[in-house]
Amino acid sequence: MAILSMAPALPAGAQSAVTDTVAVADTTAQDSLLTVALDDDALSGEGEEEEGGFHKRLKTKFIDGNVGFMSLVALALVLGLAFCIERILYLMMSEINARKLMDDIRKSMAADDVEGAKQVCRKTRGPVASVCYHGLLHLSQPMDGIERSITNYGGLQAANLEKGCSWIKLFIAMAPSLGFLGTVIGMVMAFDQIQTAGDISPTIVAQGMKVALITTIFGIIVALVLQLFYSYILSKIERLTTQMEESAIELLDIVQDYKARHADKR
Repeated sequence: MAILSMAPALPAGAQSAVTDTVAVADTTAQDSLLTVALDDDALSGEGEEEEGGFHKRLKTKFIDGNVGFMSLVALALVLGLAFCIERILYLMMSEINARKLMDDIRKSMAADDVEGAKQVCRKTRGPVASVCYHGLLHLSQPMDGIERSITNYGGLQAANLEKGCSWIKLFIAMAPSLGFLGTVIGMVMAFDQIQTAGDISPTIVAQGMKVALITTIFGIIVALVLQLFYSYILSKIERLTTQMEESAIELLDIVQDYKARHADKR
């Protein structure tokens, strides 16, 4: 208390200056906190915009590209993908271990167990097993008749593998065609707006060109996506067709050996 009482008193002007300095410092601190808070809000808002930015931009472009034509392009994409998925699932279910199937058939036929060989084919899914079973059903016929029946039935199975592919090709061709049609419609809209306004304004021209280009871009993208799936489907069909041909040739050899053994016994 004695020390405090001995401290010299500040003049009135100095006290006022100190008070103003403290007030300015407090104001500066508050402004700094406010700036930091605003920056945090801006950053969080920017993050949210980046999160949903792609979907918002895609939706905006979809609307800008004329909803009518863009809906047709989107419908072509959905229907094309539906056919692609159906074919892919069917082909995946049709794939088997053809080597194992033919080994089991060979073992059964070597033991003169024709019914066992047929049972192996019946228990195995896919066109390869169906072709082999069809060949074993005509075992009593001559080799030419067996080969002819296998060839005919194999053609039917190959046609079943390609079932629905014509629709995929249709949607692949339709998507860019719809996009180009949207391009023509966009150009017509641009010229109509120019005629109505009586002036070639960049804004008027840009609006019609925007519709034209967006529909073309979406149509080409849809065609590219469907073409990728279609190429994958064709590769699977080619692989299964090759398996059927190889298995049919091997089955004919097995049947010929079987007939030769029975001919020697006679």
